[in-house]
Amino acid sequence: MIVRRLEDLLGTDADVEGGDRDRAAGTWRSRRLLLAKDGTGFSLHDTVLFAGTSTTMHYANHVEAVYVIEGSGKLRDLERGEVHALAPGTMYVLNGHERHVLDVEEDLRVICVFNPPVTGREVHDADGVYPLITE
Repeated sequence: MIVRRLEDLLGTDADVEGGDRDRAAGTWRSRRLLLAKDGTGFSLHDTVLFAGTSTTMHYANHVEAVYVIEGSGKLRDLERGEVHALAPGTMYVLNGHERHVLDVEEDLRVICVFNPPVTGREVHDADGVYPLITE
């Protein structure tokens, strides 16, 4: 059994800030509750995307499910040209590995699940892709 508290992760290696490479400041902060080393077959993140930012991502090697619990923004699907409003209670899954942009209106807090699980060492490349790293 694994039991963790978000407050215990703050300020540790499991508390990661990042964003688009062309910004001096990060566009998001991700607290990694479960990682590949935990052996669960998925990773679980509590992430905050900062108001007034846009982040381009493309999970070519992972499927990501996202559930919005606070805030608002827009999800732009760069593959289909669709735009979806994001608000508490909204869920989306990038099961087609879609390139996408998150435009954040007010701090957007989301719960994310990745399969395969991330290790915590991944860094978005110039295209917004996480490399596939295994433990």
